[in-house]
Amino acid sequence: MRSHYCGEVNESLIDQEVTVCGWAHRRRDHGGVIFIDLRDREGLLQVVYDPDIEDVFATAESVRNEFVLRVRGKVRHRPEGTKNDNLKTGQVEILGLDLEILSHADTPPFQIDDSDVSEEHRLKYRYVDLRRPEMLKRLQLRSKISNLFRRYLEEDGFLDIETPMLTKATPEGARDYLVPSRTHEGSFFALPQSPQIFKQLLMMSGMDRYYQIVRCFRDEDLRADRQPEFTQLDIETSFLDEETLMTMMENMMRHVFKEGIGVELPNPFPRMTHEEAMLRYGSDKPDLRIALELVDLKDVMAAVDFKVFSGPAKDPKGRVAALRLPKGCELSRKEIDNYTDFVAIYGAKGLAYIKVNDLSQGKEGCQSPILKFLPDEVVTAILERTGAETGDLIFFGADKATVVNEALGALRVKLAEDRGLIADEWQPMWVVDFPMFEEDEANKRWTALHHPFTAPQTDSIAELEANPGTTLSRAYDMVLNGTELGGGSIRIHSPEVQKSVFKLLGISDEEAEDKFGFLLDALKFGCPPHGGIAFGLDRLIMLMTGAHSIRDVMAFPKTQSASCLLTQAPSPVSANQLRDLHIKLRQPVKVEADS
Repeated sequence: MRSHYCGEVNESLIDQEVTVCGWAHRRRDHGGVIFIDLRDREGLLQVVYDPDIEDVFATAESVRNEFVLRVRGKVRHRPEGTKNDNLKTGQVEILGLDLEILSHADTPPFQIDDSDVSEEHRLKYRYVDLRRPEMLKRLQLRSKISNLFRRYLEEDGFLDIETPMLTKATPEGARDYLVPSRTHEGSFFALPQSPQIFKQLLMMSGMDRYYQIVRCFRDEDLRADRQPEFTQLDIETSFLDEETLMTMMENMMRHVFKEGIGVELPNPFPRMTHEEAMLRYGSDKPDLRIALELVDLKDVMAAVDFKVFSGPAKDPKGRVAALRLPKGCELSRKEIDNYTDFVAIYGAKGLAYIKVNDLSQGKEGCQSPILKFLPDEVVTAILERTGAETGDLIFFGADKATVVNEALGALRVKLAEDRGLIADEWQPMWVVDFPMFEEDEANKRWTALHHPFTAPQTDSIAELEANPGTTLSRAYDMVLNGTELGGGSIRIHSPEVQKSVFKLLGISDEEAEDKFGFLLDALKFGCPPHGGIAFGLDRLIMLMTGAHSIRDVMAFPKTQSASCLLTQAPSPVSANQLRDLHIKLRQPVKVEADS
C-alpha cells in the first residue's frame, strides 16, 4: 500500500512519486491550499493539496484529525522560509496527487501533542496515547535494546530457552498470582515470580549458558518502578565465578548503552560492599551522582546526656548519623518542617538539625534547639567529622539503624532533587558482600536477604549455622543512578548446604520437600557450580528514556491498584467458569450470567 514511511521521505527523493500511509496529525486550510501533516511511526510529513485536482481537493477538505490516509504525491522542496530543521522531513513536502481515506475517526479523547493529559485518561485510551511521538520512541528503543541484548548473548554462547508460565507456588518474597486448575480440583498453578528454579535446573541439565527475556508476576504493593507483571532479562551460567560473571555483565551493559543510546559507561564499574553502602548512603542502591554522604556519630554521641542521641548510640542495633547539606542555612523553618514530615514516612520520630551560621565561632556560631544538650567538644567533633562550613546545615538521625538508614538515605536523595545537587551523568556500580540473612525481629526468625538459593561465602555448614547473622553471601547487585538494574548470585550447588539454609530459614524438611523436592532431588544427580543475574528491562528503559515510571515504557501497563483501565481487568467471570474451576464463593459477588 505504500512505497515509503513518512519519516523516510527526504531530499534524495525530490521529483519522485511516493505513496505513504498514516494518521492525519493536523489539517490546515490556508486560503485555498490545504496542508495535512501525515504521521506514522517514523515521523511527520507535510502534504500539500491545491484546488487543481477538484475531487482530491474535496477529499482533503473532509479530512479530520486521526483519519487514516493513503497519499500518493510528488516530493518537492519546501519553499524558503517554511523549512523546519526540527523534523527529519522538514526540508521537503509532498504535492498531493491522490488521497484515499482508509478509516474515519471520531474526535480523539485528547490531542496527540497535548502533554497535559491525566495518566488515568492516557491508560484508558492507551491505543491513542501510544500514537504520541514520545511513547513511540520509548517502545522503539525498548525493541532496540532487547535485540542488542539478544545478539550480544547469542554471540557469547547463550541459549534462549523458555520456561513455564504455569508452575508451582514457592515462597520467594512476594505473593503469588494463583491460577486454579480445572482438572485438579482444589489445586492451583502459580504464575512465576521469576524463572529462578527452572534456570538452575537448566544448569543441572547441562545447558551451560541460558538467557531469556521473560515475563514475571508478583502480587505486591505497586509504585513507580513496580508492576504486577514485568519483564526481566534472565541469565544463568555454569562453571563461572562471580568475578567472571560480573565482568561479562559489565561488558554487555557497556555495549548496550553505547550501541543503544550512544553513552560510554565507565570501565570498570566501581564496587562497594553492602556494609559501606549502608554506612555512607543509607541505601543498598546508592545514587553516586549525589555527593552528599551520611557520617556516623555513634561513638561521639554515646556519652552525651541527651537520650535521643545516647540511647541509639548505646544500642547495638542503633545508629546516630549526620547528613550535611551545603548552604543549607538558606532553608526556612517551614522547609525544615516539611523535611521532618518527609522522614516520618520512613519511621523517623523527628529530624534534629544544626545550622552553621559562622564556623569560626564554633558552637557559638551554630543555631539549633538541640545545642543546649550537647557539650562544646561534641559540637566541635560533629563539625569536624562532617566537614561543615559556614552556611551549611547538618541533619541528624538517631534510632534503630534500619530506620536511620531508610530515613536519611531517602532524605539525601530528596535534598539533592530539591536543590539541584544531582550530577548530569551516568553512574553505574556494583554492590557486593551482602549479608546472607536478615533478622525478622517480629517473628524471631531469619529471612534470606536475596533468596534461599544464594550461596554463602563459606563452605562450612558448621560455620554457617553458628554465625548466620554475620555470614556474607555470594550475591551482587548492579546499580545505576540509584536504581537497582539487576541482582544475582552464585547459587548453592550442594544439597547439604541447601538443606542447612532451609533449616536456618525455618523451612522444615516436610515443607522443603513439598515446595522444593524436585530441586533437592536434582542437586543429588550432579550439579555444576552455577550462578546468574536478572536485569529489570522496564527499569532500564525507564532510565535510558528519562521516563518517570515504568508504566511509560510498557505498552499496556496496569494502574497502581493493579487494574487495566483499557480492558477493565480484572473483571467478574461467569458462574459456569467458577463451577468448572471448583470455586465456591463464601459470599455473593457480582458474576456474569451463564450463557
